[in-house]
Amino acid sequence: MKYRLPGIPGFCLILAACGDSATNSAPVVESAPAPEPATTRDAIAGVLHEHTSILASDEFEGRAPATRGGQLTIDYLTEQFAAVGAGPGNGDSYTQQVDVVEITATTDPVLQFSGSFDASPAYKTEMVIGSRRHDSPIVVDDSEVVFVGYGINAPERGWNDYANIDAAGKTVIVLVNDPGYATGDPELFNGNAMTWYGRWVYKFEEAARQGAAGILIVHETGPAGYGWDVVDNSWSGPQITLAAENGNSHLAPIEGWLTLETANALFAAAGMDYEEMKAQAAVPGFSAVPLGDIRASMSVETAARGSSSQNVIAAIPGSTRPDESIIYTAHWDHLGMVADMEGDNIWNGAVDNATGTGALLALAELHLEQPAPPERTVVFLAVTAEESGLLGSQWYVENPVYPIETTVANINMDALNTWGRVRDIVVIGHGSSELEDYLADAVVSQDRTIVPEPTPERGFYYRSDHFNFARAGVPSLYAEGGTDSRENGNDWGVEQSEDYVANRYHAPGDEYDPDWDLTGAAEDVLLYFEIGNRLANETNWPEWYEGNEFKETRDASAAARD
Repeated sequence: MKYRLPGIPGFCLILAACGDSATNSAPVVESAPAPEPATTRDAIAGVLHEHTSILASDEFEGRAPATRGGQLTIDYLTEQFAAVGAGPGNGDSYTQQVDVVEITATTDPVLQFSGSFDASPAYKTEMVIGSRRHDSPIVVDDSEVVFVGYGINAPERGWNDYANIDAAGKTVIVLVNDPGYATGDPELFNGNAMTWYGRWVYKFEEAARQGAAGILIVHETGPAGYGWDVVDNSWSGPQITLAAENGNSHLAPIEGWLTLETANALFAAAGMDYEEMKAQAAVPGFSAVPLGDIRASMSVETAARGSSSQNVIAAIPGSTRPDESIIYTAHWDHLGMVADMEGDNIWNGAVDNATGTGALLALAELHLEQPAPPERTVVFLAVTAEESGLLGSQWYVENPVYPIETTVANINMDALNTWGRVRDIVVIGHGSSELEDYLADAVVSQDRTIVPEPTPERGFYYRSDHFNFARAGVPSLYAEGGTDSRENGNDWGVEQSEDYVANRYHAPGDEYDPDWDLTGAAEDVLLYFEIGNRLANETNWPEWYEGNEFKETRDASAAARD
């Protein structure tokens, strides 16, 4: 889900105990009978209640991948897709295996600066470093330290922070977010709205492409969109990556973060003012700057273990253009359970994301109720390991069942509205693609208004499963019910949203409530259906808007499609 705050018990805890648990004998869960045709809003709300109540029940143990609860989830989804008449989406199978590796630091990682800055920042409180490489130990010795601004290489924007420096073997210091946020200039990147270049994932990857031995991002709460505690929780525990034949040797050996206080001290020791250097880095033409004689030595010792889970895929084959597909996505996983924890020890994940998973099943039924099969193939993809870093969707995009170049669009659902009908629908990543034009047409019948997300600087567009499709060039829509309640007004709706985030999000309290009003969620499902059904029966290919960072990738795939 877009609010994801890693570091809470989940996939990383479960792997250590999974063993052969997926095959152990388990109590049988009575699958709900196939629901009546969902032809009205209230009927769809009933379908959502039915599936959400089962998927979020204690019996499913928080739906962590590679666990008994995860296997129950996979079995349930397979049975329900078959029950409504959606066929297997991966040949004759409803599943796609996803192989992952858990990497755990066996000792506290060490960072030692030398030269003008002779210091060893404390792990967790002043720095967090690690390695996603599968071998151990990982050692970087006496590496030159260089400030590379925002660490961005974006040819289409005429921006390259690495243009005047050879980063090979060096440790690069990088700012969080991008220059548009720093300056507020709407003509620079996307202004206040974060671009892909502002995400830490991009910065780590670009540093690796430049040959850096280490990358340290300076954390600041404002531009990051979260506090240091999130960094600490996210990076100090076990890390989950996809299995890779090269053992992730394509990644930089050491990746990590510095607190702002540590960065200030580091720059001061090099005779520089951090704030002044940050301001220079936001100006086009910035040149990377070595931090004098300062060097970095880093070491990480880890243990790696492998496991696997499954994406669940169902499909309705296209009647005339079956090689062209529309893919709906929702992640089925959540954070699991901690067996020896006192009190409520199950992270049920009712809102996040049993609701979205139930919506996949409702959408399958809606499409199958149509008088004729779709002209294009419609795919229902329930992905695993979203809570571990969007891994299930990443695996699918890297190993697609339906070719990426002929995937027309992706529509993603992550945590549906549980407080009733609303007047607004929020587009995450507003201004991205022509799918928003389709949404604009669809909302007319519901007398609703499209609104941009309120905090685009936090980069929520890059934090749910649609992002992996977008990165591969597929136009992707992530829109969800807003807060302007038809019955109680916007202030009340904001209170409901804030209450969920503060008290139940990623906590054992995210449990199913039979008193939820899911009519608003049902209206959202009808919007997703209208868009998907239209795409499935026309010949158009929606495009990214001009200036979008994924347009070039899509244009290249369009050429391959032709």
